[in-house]
Amino acid sequence: MADSDYYEFGVAHGRKYTLEHLWIQVLDEKKADSQIKIGISEFIRAEYGDIVRVILTKPEDDSEFKTEDRDADEETNQDDDAPTPMTSGDEVGLDDLLITVTTEYEKLLLNAPFPCKIVSLNGDIEDNPDLVNDDAYADGWCVIVQPHEFDADQFLDEAEYIEYLNEV
Repeated sequence: MADSDYYEFGVAHGRKYTLEHLWIQVLDEKKADSQIKIGISEFIRAEYGDIVRVILTKPEDDSEFKTEDRDADEETNQDDDAPTPMTSGDEVGLDDLLITVTTEYEKLLLNAPFPCKIVSLNGDIEDNPDLVNDDAYADGWCVIVQPHEFDADQFLDEAEYIEYLNEV
């Protein structure tokens, strides 16, 4: 655990960190296609105040805009060129919005740190954001993804993240 001179927060072992204060945990390092759990570093709460709302990317929320009538799509020939609204399990590109966090003082938009497919969303944190405030590295996780083009070495380990925080 690391303590800042101004804020008290923890940095969990066995995770990598992004410069945007997301933590990344490979769930089964023995598998080449391991899923990855992503959450919010405790630094966010220490820096910006208690988290009062978390909104996870819900591609399925866009379903109202999806054209279900396949015949209509074929008639207009627009289905090849028009972007298709994402549905649960669809791909999230590098830097696509992944998590929106509202704290006491700020609203933060956290983007995907790598291209991935959403496997699972922790809806409990949307109903109870205190899960992130109280247990950011366990019950407060945000999403589980299946990464593409993932290289763990491009992210900060615990010591590097602490060093980065000391510079912020």
